Amino acid sequence: MASNRITGWGISRDTGAGKFFLLALFLGLALLAAGCSKGKDEASAASTSTAASTVTASGGSVGRVEYSGYDATDPVFSDPYIDLDEWRDEPVRHRYIHGGFNGTDTRFSFYFPPVDRYQGRFFQYITPVPDSETLSQGASGEADKIGFSIGSGAYFIETNGGGRANSATPGSDVDPTIGAFRANAATAQFSRAVAGKIFGGKRPYGYAFGGSGGAFRTIAGAENTEGVWDGYVPFVLGSPMAIPNVFTVRTLAMRVLDKKMPEVADAVDVGSNKNPFDDIGLNDEERAALVEATRMGFPLQGWHAWNHLGLHAFALLFPAVVAADPSYFEDFWTKPGYAGYEPTASLKSAMIHHKTRVAKLIMADEAVALGLEVGELAGRPRGLADDAWKAQQGEHAAAIPVAIQVTGVPSQNTLGTDLVVESGEAAGIHLPMARLEKDIVVLSPGSEESLAKLRVGDELLFDNRNFLAVQTYHRHQVPGKDYTVWNQFRDSEGNPIYPQRPVLLGPPFARGATGVDQTGRFHGKMILLENLYDTEAFAWQADWYRARAKEYLGPALDNHFRLWMTDHANHGDFTLQVDPTHTISYLGVLQQALRDLSAWVERGVEPPANTVYEVVDGQIEVPASAGERKGIQPVVTVTANGNERAEVKAGDTVELVGVAGVPRGTGELVAAEWDIDDEGTYPVKGEIVDAGDNTVRIELSHRFDQPGVHFVTLRVASQRDGDSGTPFARIQNLGRARVIVE
Repeated sequence: MASNRITGWGISRDTGAGKFFLLALFLGLALLAAGCSKGKDEASAASTSTAASTVTASGGSVGRVEYSGYDATDPVFSDPYIDLDEWRDEPVRHRYIHGGFNGTDTRFSFYFPPVDRYQGRFFQYITPVPDSETLSQGASGEADKIGFSIGSGAYFIETNGGGRANSATPGSDVDPTIGAFRANAATAQFSRAVAGKIFGGKRPYGYAFGGSGGAFRTIAGAENTEGVWDGYVPFVLGSPMAIPNVFTVRTLAMRVLDKKMPEVADAVDVGSNKNPFDDIGLNDEERAALVEATRMGFPLQGWHAWNHLGLHAFALLFPAVVAADPSYFEDFWTKPGYAGYEPTASLKSAMIHHKTRVAKLIMADEAVALGLEVGELAGRPRGLADDAWKAQQGEHAAAIPVAIQVTGVPSQNTLGTDLVVESGEAAGIHLPMARLEKDIVVLSPGSEESLAKLRVGDELLFDNRNFLAVQTYHRHQVPGKDYTVWNQFRDSEGNPIYPQRPVLLGPPFARGATGVDQTGRFHGKMILLENLYDTEAFAWQADWYRARAKEYLGPALDNHFRLWMTDHANHGDFTLQVDPTHTISYLGVLQQALRDLSAWVERGVEPPANTVYEVVDGQIEVPASAGERKGIQPVVTVTANGNERAEVKAGDTVELVGVAGVPRGTGELVAAEWDIDDEGTYPVKGEIVDAGDNTVRIELSHRFDQPGVHFVTLRVASQRDGDSGTPFARIQNLGRARVIVE
């Protein structure tokens, strides 16, 4: 098989993989939670100015940066240019430089602080997929990467990851290492040349950070370059076996449990007094599905968001699995060992084969007028961990239908159902559905060219047989024994109990982001962040990577590596939460990790200890107190009349007490706020009272007049310097109690 040697990086790349994988690899970069992104859309068009402006300001006079004679490590990126150089005042005072590399589609943005705020470092954001180099412009508050970087003495870098032309698409000869790490690495190196002209002094320290697919790409840079970055903060990391398996096991549980999902969610919530496996009336199949998903790593507490999960990125990944392994979808229904060969009653009842016709094509503007949420198709990508999949939609989303009104709909749950076109110019095309709203099909990304051929009157077929089949695909993808969550599919001798497919799809899917395989052999220092409520990147995967790093570093692991688990945090890296009384923003953890990483590299200041945890049947278990748990996140518990569950009469006053602890040496509590009845607004500010031993108490008396089940949530935040005014590096957590009013 042919291999290419990438000059300057010392990386060999096998180019013999089948072309049918390529689309799947690229689509698999982001592991996403459904419906979570609420952030403001940001402009992504790059400036094309051809001359640097000259502006006199507090930062000095801006002129053309001279970089002739720049010595590039990678010959592909040997000819950089700058087309915009100016001072800006928003979000903070900074010098903005935009440019790229001639002969490539790579573009970059540099955000330099005034000289008196520069401390000799840069932070570089690595997007989950190649995206825009201006994503961070317009953000505010804790989401402001530019303001955070400059406030941390760093200049900030973002790139377009080589551009869409450097995406691995079917039939292309694109080298995936360009989008994986080479474009970002070349930009980092060139930024040092520019920084040297502006600030002088020694070589700037550099730190890369990225989430989800960006975590894959951050690690690719850590393992396959030297001297580019000094440290790394990957976050919400998946393993090489993540895709499609984290989605298939989730959709299986969602289908089988179906109407029992609200009871599961309630049972795993605080103060339920019920075991979700044994106390809510699950039949054998339902219980087995819940056990299977739990042992695979889906966080039990994550089921609070069951009605928000949907398909999300799996809408793109699912067709890629069909393309990669088409015979599976025949074998599933026809061969022993597959669940479809002798289908259960629930599987039979879930099957859909329903004919209909196109009654109306709905474009984006009409969808908005109808109140349809179609952002999954028509929205602009932001490059966050949770919505980078939007970058795969293509360039013409506004010119195609985003929804279809049909003449009739099936009675079953249509999640994951294909809409097959059976007549007209688009006949034979499978249109991926996002959801069904009455008689309107809201479409998922994909098949844009085919949608343009669709006409009123065309015959359609609702068909979900492939989606039902893919739900157990993970059973037929048993990897090596280092993936212990697959032990449930091995016999007593360690052999798979189900027929196995000829190829493990996970590693090549992951390779679409990394360009090469993960090894754990990284250079420099790393702080890896994972979230305990992550419904997309199951938290055990961070432990999998830690084990690979330990194989490489051995006893020296603690000199180079930290792993912090964040409680009550899901996948998306944004401030606003879909369910703010169950999950918190982890941006503060990410920001503090970057600051701790820079202190570790530059001054030898040891960062706080690893989070203490155990992996038990796919679940991450952590100690109950901050002192035992370690890491950097505060831990908070809430009691109502002394317990996590209180039963009172209407009109009774309940004494609510929150006790919060902060791991030693990680700062102090700076904020506490109460929310009553799961409203998510946190209207009551709590008074923080020092209780000694690095803990505080926050008390509240509240009278409950309305009968029913009420949930009380206390959200707290700590800050390393005790700064209650800054939006940055505020480490959040929350605690809850249940109050039942008769």
